[in-house]
Amino acid sequence: MQFISFRVILKRIKALPFFMKDKTVPLRKKILVVFGIVYLFLPVDLIPPILFPFGFIDDLILWIYILWHLKDELDSYWEGEKAEDLSKKFRGKNIVEGVEFKVEDDNDDKKDKE
Repeated sequence: MQFISFRVILKRIKALPFFMKDKTVPLRKKILVVFGIVYLFLPVDLIPPILFPFGFIDDLILWIYILWHLKDELDSYWEGEKAEDLSKKFRGKNIVEGVEFKVEDDNDDKKDKE
């Protein structure tokens, strides 16, 4: 089992906003994060918050599960936003504008030399 430090957990929590803004993340993973936030602020809990130290255990367990389940995706957002994959965005598009060019065939050069 991998050791998880408090610093790693904080970095994963800080990566959540970048994770939620990314359009390539599947909707079900975003719904999991939203469900965790809603459950955190709902007045209904499995263990009532009146029992102070024990009342927050269910929230803590839920968020540890969410962070563990999304650990691979969240780790790619530690340094800020994930690098954008532009290969899909510009596939099949002509993005060179304002440049004059001439295509020469190698066969034409051989014919001129003969």
